[in-house]
This record gives sequence, C-alpha cells and structure tokens, in this order.
Amino acid sequence: MDNVTISTARNSDIPALVRGNLAMAHETEGLNLDQSVVADGVAAVFADSGRGFYLVARCDNKVVGQLMITSEWSDWRNRHYWWIQSLYIIPAYRRRGNLRRMYRHVLNLAEKQGDVCGIRLYVHLDNQTAQRSYARLKMAESHYLMYEFDFD
Repeated sequence: MDNVTISTARNSDIPALVRGNLAMAHETEGLNLDQSVVADGVAAVFADSGRGFYLVARCDNKVVGQLMITSEWSDWRNRHYWWIQSLYIIPAYRRRGNLRRMYRHVLNLAEKQGDVCGIRLYVHLDNQTAQRSYARLKMAESHYLMYEFDFD
C-alpha cells in the first residue's frame, strides 16, 4: 500500500493542481483547457476561501491526487451541501485506495464542520469507470438531472 497522506492543499501545490485539472479535463471530456485560465482559477480559490478549498493526496511529498470542495447552501435543510469537483488521481496511483482515502477525509471534515447535510458530485454520463468508483464508495445516483447554460 502506498504511503499516502491527505491534507489541505498549500499555495505551493498550485502548479500540481493546475496540471491535474488540465489532465482531468483532457482525459474525461477530451478538452484542452487554457492553462493560464486554469492557473488563475486555481489561484482564485486560494485567494478567497469562500470559493472552496482543495485537498491533496501526497506520496513521498508529491501530489498524486486532488479534489476541490465547494459549498452550496440549502435553504430546505438550513445546511450546506459540499460538492466534490476537480477530482483527479494520477493514473499510476489509481485502484490503490487513494480515492477512498480522499473521500473518507472529506466525510470526516464535513462531520467536524457540523453544518454539512450531504456530499455531491457530478460525473460525465459517459464516464462509467468513475460512476462505478463512486458507487463503491456508497454514493448513489441522484434523482436530479443537471441543466446548464454556458456563456462560453
């Protein structure tokens, strides 16, 4: 088993987070994102904690996995939903329990926070591998569909 630790990301992790975001977008949706836009977006999270926070998985001081948590207020529940976004694990570190480690860390943080009513994420309809991974974590497919209007 890998000697992997999960922690809150630091400013010095920004380059690794950007690389992970670029790789995830290309791998999951075939998108080649603009690196400078992604770098500014990642840096914006560090500049304003209200936007969210990143967690990283480290092995031998190298970032091998990442995810971002953003918050959605639910007036129905008077609590927050945490959304997992920008989830990426370097391929060589997949299928080794690292997603489970990161997810458990999120659950523990949410429990300590005390005002989180659930954890949500979205996954591309064609990404069957990710869907199976989330099901193994006991996450269930939502009864909601997501609609969007993209200004780009």
